[in-house]
Amino acid sequence: MVARDGRVVLGSLVICMLARVITSQQQYTGNSVLDCRSNHVNSSNLLYLVNGQRASCQTYLIFKSRHPYNSVPTISILMSVDPSELARANNVTALAVFDTNKEVIVPVNCFSSGQYYQANTTYEIPPQKSTYFVVANDTYQGLSTCDALRFTNPYDEFGLLGGMELQVPLRCACPTANQTGQGTKYLLTYSVSWEDHVPDIGDRFHVTTESLLDANELLPGDCIFPFTTILVPLKDAPTSSQTIIQNKTRTDSPPDATARKGSQPNKVYLGAGIAVGSSLAVCVSLICIGILQRRKSRSESCCGNGDKGESKAILPMNVLSEIASYDQSLRIFKYEELKGATENFSSKNLIKGSVYFGEIKGRSVAIKRTSTDVSREVNMLNKINHFNLTELYGICIRKDRTYLVYEYLENGSLKEWLSNENSRESRSWMRRIQIALDVASGLHYLHNFMESVYVHKAIKSSSILLTSNLRAKITSFNLGKTAARGTRNVPLTNKIVGTRGYMAPEYVKLGAVTTKLDVYAFGVVMLELLTGKDAVMMQEGKEVSLKEEVITLMEGDAADAAVGDLIDSRLKGNAAMLFAVPAIQLSIACVKTDPVSRPCMGEVVSSLLKLQADMEKSQIYVG
Repeated sequence: MVARDGRVVLGSLVICMLARVITSQQQYTGNSVLDCRSNHVNSSNLLYLVNGQRASCQTYLIFKSRHPYNSVPTISILMSVDPSELARANNVTALAVFDTNKEVIVPVNCFSSGQYYQANTTYEIPPQKSTYFVVANDTYQGLSTCDALRFTNPYDEFGLLGGMELQVPLRCACPTANQTGQGTKYLLTYSVSWEDHVPDIGDRFHVTTESLLDANELLPGDCIFPFTTILVPLKDAPTSSQTIIQNKTRTDSPPDATARKGSQPNKVYLGAGIAVGSSLAVCVSLICIGILQRRKSRSESCCGNGDKGESKAILPMNVLSEIASYDQSLRIFKYEELKGATENFSSKNLIKGSVYFGEIKGRSVAIKRTSTDVSREVNMLNKINHFNLTELYGICIRKDRTYLVYEYLENGSLKEWLSNENSRESRSWMRRIQIALDVASGLHYLHNFMESVYVHKAIKSSSILLTSNLRAKITSFNLGKTAARGTRNVPLTNKIVGTRGYMAPEYVKLGAVTTKLDVYAFGVVMLELLTGKDAVMMQEGKEVSLKEEVITLMEGDAADAAVGDLIDSRLKGNAAMLFAVPAIQLSIACVKTDPVSRPCMGEVVSSLLKLQADMEKSQIYVG
């Protein structure tokens, strides 16, 4: 971050990206912009990339009037704009007060900060404690992002105190050469609300659905998310006649947890969590239709390019054809490299089973040795690019054995972490909710953001690994199944493979394979996170299902009291127990017997984000 002419500039802060001329439109990244803790920040999660014909331009944002920012003077201060220009853009007087949830047109000067477009403002933290998530999504309604605030300001994410002044980069963009050639003069930054749909937004601003989709690299039927923004290409400046008063019965702000302390705990999230999910733009229909995300070439692997010509000769043709069919950089390792990295596969380097720790040119890796066919797993892992999915660096085949080289995750499996009674981090509610959100985000990507629907089929606490800072990544892709997007017939299998306690009933009984298998298994994993117990336990010499135990207690007459018995003792005494009930309710929704009644992963992600926002926004945040 550097300062130039009094303006905070984000362009120099990031993120190991190759310099290139960008000619495409801006890519809509969905609700990934809501993740405040990503270590591998997607550039589009910060601000809009500089790809326009001009380095600066005048443009507009849409902000919804809400107390205390509900008048020309107060919104002008919040956005650092001229009040007379704001009044003129909205055809009101200089002291006008807007109705609650009235859309307000905010004129801004958008400029290039090097890699990104932005409009700058400042914000003073109010007396109560706040977080970047709250500032970005509550105060600025998604017109800024967590990542942008985090990288622009020197303060700790949860160390924002009253009186601190934040630099706030606002999302804006200038038209590309193609858009200018088609008559576009402005790109309006529109903050998405709950009931918004792309065609409706286009109708209001007299823009065709096609041009609106094109401006955001969306496809027909793609989901748009609350608290995110899309760009509306306009041939003329927006007018007040195109703005509306959003639904008065609902607020787009993350719900204030502290305001609900007196309500019945088992009803806290009936509207704000699971049930609301069905009406979210996240899932317009029962199963989300995902964005076909462009394949992204991975950066060079940890060991450089190596001598691929010599190594490829030893690979079977089926594996070679899988690798050749994708434009990814998959490293072909020599056996000698792996032998040296693991000290000749020494027992002291053995992590578990047939997985060994190794170091290749200073980078830690995990090397899996197997005699089974790996073409399916190589095929799958070579196509994915998501922070919450374990990355495959490369492969080596020697005689009848195959070696897969993965990124090394220092904290082992979630199952091991939960069983460590001495772990201080395991006492944190926020840690556990973040882990659940990581797993949900990874599954959401697999189900909706690939060319084919991918069902993992092996989600469990031992197939979820943790990084050094306890971010979760899904592994074990060898059992996964793909299906063409939009397929109506449910695939069936006669080969039932899985782990007791995690397999959905329709899979066990019928062999039905859908994304709802993963939703079910995720619900069990979340119950493990909340209770600290295994999916299947031994009680009085009998196996007991964690899911059945939780449902039995929660459906009993003393459900409120049962929560205290269910929650992991390491979390008890924490004021954040207020959030235990909605978290358990979400878990139970995921493990419902009827797969149609389970939420899709988009709904789960949104419910967890809302829960996380409540925990951060409240005064009872711990850990």
